[in-house]
Amino acid sequence: MDSSATPGPTPWLSPAEEDVWRSFLRLTRGMERAVDRQLQRDSELSGSEYEILVPLSESTTGELPSRELLRGLRWERSRLSHMLSRMERRGMIRRSPSPTDARGLVVGITEHGREAIGRAAPAHLAMVREAFMDQLSEEERTALLSITRKVMPRLERMDLV
Repeated sequence: MDSSATPGPTPWLSPAEEDVWRSFLRLTRGMERAVDRQLQRDSELSGSEYEILVPLSESTTGELPSRELLRGLRWERSRLSHMLSRMERRGMIRRSPSPTDARGLVVGITEHGREAIGRAAPAHLAMVREAFMDQLSEEERTALLSITRKVMPRLERMDLV
């Protein structure tokens, strides 16, 4: 997106579009808060820690290159580095030099990390099902997936994620 271009008239949202946009923001922010609160209440994990442990626990080796983890999470590098340091101190992950990339690191889940996500997952998934999935029809889930698959590539092309 070229921010140096001379802006034209502001394309204001219609009242219906504004309602959709604000409702979407309330939903996404509300779900993020709900996930964080549920995880903090029911486990030793924050939402961010859970988000890191999921792909590591799903990896066949329990390890991922830090660059791949960064790409999958779509976080800023400094945020990931901070979270990995915190999780390493807590014994949930370990970092080691990459055998194939001299400047890269490999992030691995520890036994403590596996135990933590194993304890957290059942209550977390129950909350996601009750608060979100069970509220949507099959058609609504299909529409939401379609919307996501349409909008995310556009954000990527605009270099915003």
